[in-house]
Amino acid sequence: MTDRVVLAYSGGLDTSVAIGWIAEETGAEVVAVAVDVGQGGEDLETVRKRALACGAVEAVVADARDEFAEQYCLPALQANALYMDQYPLVSAISRPLIVKHLVDAAKKFNASTVAHGCTGKGNDQVRFEVGIGALAPDLKVIAPVRDFAWTREKAIAYAEERNLPIDVTKKSPYSIDQNVWGRAVETGFLEDIWNAPIEDVYSYTQDPSAQRDPDEVTITFDKGVPVAINGETVTVLQAIQELNRRAGAQGVGRLDMVEDRLVGIKSREIYEAPGAVALITAHKALEDVTLERDLARFKRTVGQRWGELVYDGLWFSPLKNALDSFIADSQQHVSGEVRMVLHGGRAVVNGRRSEESLYDFNLATYDEGDTFDQSLAKGFVQLWGLPSKIAAKRDQRN
Repeated sequence: MTDRVVLAYSGGLDTSVAIGWIAEETGAEVVAVAVDVGQGGEDLETVRKRALACGAVEAVVADARDEFAEQYCLPALQANALYMDQYPLVSAISRPLIVKHLVDAAKKFNASTVAHGCTGKGNDQVRFEVGIGALAPDLKVIAPVRDFAWTREKAIAYAEERNLPIDVTKKSPYSIDQNVWGRAVETGFLEDIWNAPIEDVYSYTQDPSAQRDPDEVTITFDKGVPVAINGETVTVLQAIQELNRRAGAQGVGRLDMVEDRLVGIKSREIYEAPGAVALITAHKALEDVTLERDLARFKRTVGQRWGELVYDGLWFSPLKNALDSFIADSQQHVSGEVRMVLHGGRAVVNGRRSEESLYDFNLATYDEGDTFDQSLAKGFVQLWGLPSKIAAKRDQRN
């Protein structure tokens, strides 16, 4: 039986060329797998037909938008995951989902090898290969662009020689990866970190400096899950899409950062994540009133570590799985509504309410009706500061 290779297929030049090249170099049949995670562009049937026209013996296309939103974006939201306190893991959370579909296809079609189109300088090679190793340790992996110095010029020449049904003339000056959680842009003139991004870099967001009316929105959460926007019931996918539209129209979610890549280099990245930034902002605000102080403090540490693990390609690791359980348990009281104003590139919370709230107006107020017993504070302060006081006396003696 002829061996088979499962290829992570985007429908673009590099992966279309890879179908024939892998077949020629390895003698194996190629099964193309394309996964829709809300990246937009061509419809799945067009992508499937192109893969077959380029020589794939099978072409699998999966509409995984709801799966991506509910099983990958939602955990990132509940963790408030922001790598380096900024990046909402746009690409990092899509890779384990794609890996899952690649491994499923490899099992279905009896393939011994999985192929991807990543370079040797990025994080995605790690995310793909570590993920594949975690789910199917016996599968081999090949990466033509990385392992065989497969350049764009070689890919164009290959496509032209074989009359592959793909446009080889257009080339964006940027490298772009996008899905429903956000959009990542790099390379080109952006590699000079003194150069400011120009407006044509952006697609998900409008110019935040343009004159427009503010947009006020109320998001309802149930145990950490966004379930309604302005009272209208939504799925997780719909919540992200609606806030991409509304927050994006206000220029919310633009990020320009120099990022520490896993492979050891720094990289300048431009991100757009209007829905992700708006939802994380709202979710944090609701946690502020529903989580007990020590739980909230520790969860911030857990969320940071969770984001680092996911960024580093360890979605399927034992530690990340254990942190998932902690984060899920922490969400049992994160229910209520958050009102926020979207305007001028910012998402600003101006109201929150919850039946699970730990905020007690009568304890917090300084006006009439105050139920806080201030007579207890003096002894509390003395006991709280006692260790420091004793240490200070010792230091003075010495």
